[in-house]
Amino acid sequence: MSAGQLPSRRRDRSFAAPFRAGWMEPVLTRHVAAMAAIATLLGPVSLAQAQSDERQDMLRGGATKKGIYNIFGFDGTDFGRTTVRYDGKYKPGTIVVDTTERKLYLVQQNGSALRYGIGVGRAGFQWKGTHKITAKKENPAWTPPPEMIARQKDVPRHMKGGDPMNPLGTHAMYLGSTLYRIHGSPDADSVGEAESSGCFRMRNTDVADLYKRVPLGTTVVVK
Repeated sequence: MSAGQLPSRRRDRSFAAPFRAGWMEPVLTRHVAAMAAIATLLGPVSLAQAQSDERQDMLRGGATKKGIYNIFGFDGTDFGRTTVRYDGKYKPGTIVVDTTERKLYLVQQNGSALRYGIGVGRAGFQWKGTHKITAKKENPAWTPPPEMIARQKDVPRHMKGGDPMNPLGTHAMYLGSTLYRIHGSPDADSVGEAESSGCFRMRNTDVADLYKRVPLGTTVVVK
């Protein structure tokens, strides 16, 4: 190597290094800025979804959602409203709740019934008995009973009627002097599950249909 070549190589390196640094810096800067912008846009959406999921879990008493439901009402679980043959001892107009099947029957004439899918009480909150519908409300407000507040400290203290997250849904029918109701639900996937505190949940479309068919004083048999 001649003495004249060494300065040339040093000059090449000193020229290339600034070029590489100057090229990478704006690229990295743009990449970081793009990632920050995406995180900023997605952050509120992810937070809102997490809060919604947490609210649903809380209102279900911590139970896990297992159902699958779509906007067309076809979910493959046989919980949609349908007319079926019904041979029983109950007269037409009676509501029969079968907690084992998780179905509600509105007895009709000629040995038939309208059958609806329902959600029932979770373990420790199931019950049987006979009551009458003593009140009916559209877009009911919801206030949790003291027993629920004692179990779930963070449960909302009140939800106004019409709130899309109101756990009573769009319609409610009250059973005797109890705290139990047949009501709608904003969580259609909970129909068919055992998640409630003893009430019977229906999809909002189904509870609206049942609501218009039954008057005050209708007998409800829970078995």
